[in-house]
Amino acid sequence: MRPRLLGWLLALPATLAVAVFLGLPVLSTLSTTVTQSDGVFATYSEFFGSGFRRTVLWRTTEIALITTLISALIGFITAYVVSRTPGRMKSLLIIAAVFPLLTGVVVRSFAWLIILGRNGILNEFLQWTGIITEPLSMLYTEGSVIVAMVYLFVPLMILTCVGVLEGIPEDLLQASSSLGASPFATFWQVIFPLAVPGLIVGAVLVFTGSFTSYATPHLLGGEAQMMMGTFLHQRAMVTFDWIGASTIAAIMTVVTIAIVLVMSKIARRLNPAAV
Repeated sequence: MRPRLLGWLLALPATLAVAVFLGLPVLSTLSTTVTQSDGVFATYSEFFGSGFRRTVLWRTTEIALITTLISALIGFITAYVVSRTPGRMKSLLIIAAVFPLLTGVVVRSFAWLIILGRNGILNEFLQWTGIITEPLSMLYTEGSVIVAMVYLFVPLMILTCVGVLEGIPEDLLQASSSLGASPFATFWQVIFPLAVPGLIVGAVLVFTGSFTSYATPHLLGGEAQMMMGTFLHQRAMVTFDWIGASTIAAIMTVVTIAIVLVMSKIARRLNPAAV
């Protein structure tokens, strides 16, 4: 048997499993949104014809992008420091970065409720220092949702970037320095391009996680800062509008795929050989 044909046969069970358990549910959801008697795109016209629904979609995309940018900045810098830390201290730093992942999303979101509440730790500290005289309303704002989601997803960014940064040969950095490159030039022209794959993978994980998040926006944003995950749950479980919920799911899928394709294109521009 030819090696190429053998490879296809070995991959066939996994391919069928992905098609049945992942592909069919998505296609089934999408098909219900384009087979309505009112027209193929009637459900999408109804969604985008509503100013409130467009606002929810824009707010979700905006919060997800801001969360991704902040997580990428904090995560990359932290991962760089961790990757250059020698010995046992590196293990301790990685454990500290991973530790928040050992607790549930709801528990971590409730922690931010306690921190950002009117009688929370942060307000009490600011009043104690004299910076403010009255408690600030920090909950149920976009800022509170972004802060909580950055806290949730930074560990993922750190883990993806640490693996890539540790794989950069030390010889390359020494060669760059011996040729007269400054530390900034070495970072920008050597380290950063080689770290792009890990950065893009981490950014995709953070964006998809924050774009489809439900518990954190629901607890810290409430109805005032509703996001697509909360909106989807409301349509499906409160109003039992399954077609509307399927339309929201389809739009979320398309937006996620579009953002991933854009990130892949950016990665190719930054490092054509890496992606």
